[in-house]
Amino acid sequence: MRFRNALLLCSLAATVVLAGCSQTTSTTGPAPEGQKIATNQIFSGGYGAVEDHGYAVPAIPINRVDSRFHRQIVDYPTKERPGTIVVNTPNRFLYYVLPGGKAVRYGIGVGKAGFAWEGEAYVAWKQEWPTWHPPKEMAERKPEVAKYVEGGMGPGISNPLGARALYLFNDEGRDTLFRLHGTPEWASIGTAASSGCIRLMNQDIIDLYSRVRPGKGARVVVQQ
Repeated sequence: MRFRNALLLCSLAATVVLAGCSQTTSTTGPAPEGQKIATNQIFSGGYGAVEDHGYAVPAIPINRVDSRFHRQIVDYPTKERPGTIVVNTPNRFLYYVLPGGKAVRYGIGVGKAGFAWEGEAYVAWKQEWPTWHPPKEMAERKPEVAKYVEGGMGPGISNPLGARALYLFNDEGRDTLFRLHGTPEWASIGTAASSGCIRLMNQDIIDLYSRVRPGKGARVVVQQ
């Protein structure tokens, strides 16, 4: 994997959790002695332009995005282990569980009607600046993307997967074909516009990517 530059390390330092607070009523116990607990805060200043592995990620006009969907650390009492990703589809939030009853919360775009899904998976692998291979079913609906089914669309700012992608597999080790990924379409955050995958603003997926270690321990829970 390529390492991101120092600018990203300075500007994209937060964490994530996926799930709806209204649906989670259990609480965590006290954090182990000496463990640092994150402080609630919002990272509205983390959406500036970024140079990332030779790609110029444009700034997001974050003042035009509802502040609910800005990356932030929030209270999140849950029995899920730290490192779990919980996606709350109805509220358009993704949470990355932190110790001590906290989580990093991201705004997301979700699948439109007929493409929503729920259940559990894990992050089997992840990729910086991924190549996009639309499924054949999408090509049948959108003939203009058929040319990318085999060869794929190369990485770049206009690639639908954005700056990063996390690939979700089921417990049997099979690709679910669902992804957590970036998007150049920042205005779609908070909406149901995708073909089933969960999209984040590019600056947010870069941040989430840095926190996830692929493997069966990287559990993802998607709630409807």
